[in-house]
Amino acid sequence: MLKKFGLITMIIGLLFVMTGCFDIDQPITRDSEGFWNSYFVYPLSWLIIYFGEALNSYGLSIIVVTILLRLLILPLMIKQTKSAKAMQAIQPEMQKLREKYSAKDQKTQQKLQQEMMAMFQERGVNPLAGCLPLFVQMPILLAFYHAIMRTDVIGNYSFLWFELGAPDPFVLPIVAGITTFIQQKMMMVTDNPQMKILLYVMPVMIFVFAMFFPAALTLYWVVGNLVMITQTYFITGPNVGKSKTEEAAAGGKKK
Repeated sequence: MLKKFGLITMIIGLLFVMTGCFDIDQPITRDSEGFWNSYFVYPLSWLIIYFGEALNSYGLSIIVVTILLRLLILPLMIKQTKSAKAMQAIQPEMQKLREKYSAKDQKTQQKLQQEMMAMFQERGVNPLAGCLPLFVQMPILLAFYHAIMRTDVIGNYSFLWFELGAPDPFVLPIVAGITTFIQQKMMMVTDNPQMKILLYVMPVMIFVFAMFFPAALTLYWVVGNLVMITQTYFITGPNVGKSKTEEAAAGGKKK
């Protein structure tokens, strides 16, 4: 599980570094050359401009495009949600294995990992399935960044209290961090002590990055989180990520 946390951290850090690895100062147009520009950046730029002109608001346009993209990757999100539910279901058995192999020596810990992997295979659970949507979102995030920075009409436009092309230093990053926490909380298997680290570290990381990224990119992340929270609620109900004891307690309160 810690490997999964390290993988996510590496991906987000790589995204941060890669934002400066392309021709960020070159305007994006229909004639821009290269696979990245032609199939990632320009289509997003065109979509945002199209809906921006239709709605007379580039902020609303980003919201609409974000929802469309989320609908496009909905099958992956459903897979992620079901994976979280499956991991929740086998938590009691995983806890028994941890108690059986509680010794911290290398041989015992290797045996624990082998037993867990065997159980995952037997139950058809992939503990890394939740990372797939993140892999898909990273190119979209990077393309969004380039579309915003390389399309003057987007980057120079204001929405609500912030400029889309400039960082919002306070409010929007806080909202991004809070929505990330809620989304993680709904998906988190809370019986796993190692994965609890991700629950608190991820929102902080998003908050810090959002303070430096253009507000339009943070807006994309916030809207995406809200869509994901809604999807998770309706796909699995409000108890996803809760232990059986917590679910029973929640059911008892409703009665």
